[in-house]
Amino acid sequence: MYGLTIRWSLHGQTTELAERLRDYVRNRSHGRFTGLPDLHQTIWTLREGGSFGATYVWATEAARAAFLAEFRRSGTPVTEIIGHRPDAVEEFEVVAIAEGGSGIPVARDASEPASEPTAAP
Repeated sequence: MYGLTIRWSLHGQTTELAERLRDYVRNRSHGRFTGLPDLHQTIWTLREGGSFGATYVWATEAARAAFLAEFRRSGTPVTEIIGHRPDAVEEFEVVAIAEGGSGIPVARDASEPASEPTAAP
């Protein structure tokens, strides 16, 4: 598996920006990546005043490379929301993914936070 993390610094930013990023993920980004071919999972992270980012786990190196090439060519609304390009873009190997006993929470729709886990295999 092939990982990619893209992260922006939020140093000195407001709580309002954090809410705009949450809204973006809920209303636009989550739906874009749900069910995407060759993608195992995407995890969005936010540390108010610290950083915002996404970590993607791709099934193939080619899928990761294609996504990264498109990202570099077209950018992302996150860059517009935050006001600067990412501070870190890191490619890596994913050795394994373990799903815990609580499962993975899934969003029911764009207006509700994730709360109900999927069934464990």
